[in-house]
Amino acid sequence: MKEGIHPEYGDSTITCACGEVIHTRSTVKAIKVEICSKCHPFFTGKQKLVDTAGRVEKFRRKYQKNKKVEV
Repeated sequence: MKEGIHPEYGDSTITCACGEVIHTRSTVKAIKVEICSKCHPFFTGKQKLVDTAGRVEKFRRKYQKNKKVEV
C-alpha cells in the first residue's frame, strides 16, 4: 500500500436516536443514526413510524380527505 493516501482507521462510536451506543472501528470518529438493530422493526417485531419533518402526518392529511365515500 502507498504511504499517506489512506484515511486513518481508528476507534469509532455509533449513537442511535434510541440511546444505543455501539463501539467499533471506522475512518469516522462519531456516527449518529436514526435506527439501529435494537429499535428496527425487522429485528424487534414492532411497527415504528419514523417521522422525518412531518412527512407521515402530511401523507395522512392528504389521503384522509379522499376516504369520504358517498353512499
